[in-house]
Amino acid sequence: MFRLTALGGTFDIIHVGHVGLIEKAVSISEKIIIGLTSDEFISKHGKKINNNFEQRFENLEKMIHENFPNCSFEIAKLDDDFGPAVIEGNVDALVVSEETRKKGDILNASRKERNLTPVEIITIPMKLASDGKRISSTRIRNSEIDSSGNILVD
Repeated sequence: MFRLTALGGTFDIIHVGHVGLIEKAVSISEKIIIGLTSDEFISKHGKKINNNFEQRFENLEKMIHENFPNCSFEIAKLDDDFGPAVIEGNVDALVVSEETRKKGDILNASRKERNLTPVEIITIPMKLASDGKRISSTRIRNSEIDSSGNILVD
């Protein structure tokens, strides 16, 4: 059991993949910290989103309270890939998806430069929609699938 586990994301349209990430973090840690990307960071990377930071924060907080009522958590605004809590803080583990696995290696390289202990990287498989392709907010936004990964037909 870890003391503090981190994970991060945009969490624009919350789907079963997001729930899976948080579920894993909650199952292995006393407390979790969730890095929520800022609107500025998102626009710098040219991503399209439906919800602004405040709305995404509110939706994420609501989902955690509904699905993980006994979870000790904090949501931190991210203006870069990691944020100070993960780079310099007491984080023991980072939960990532297969898609974001490389960020764990980058994080540990940054921590090594600062003479900090590496964090354990916990990789969870991508959740797949019923068509076998990965579930993503982009696919939901494009009305290809719903937040559970079911195909939407015209």
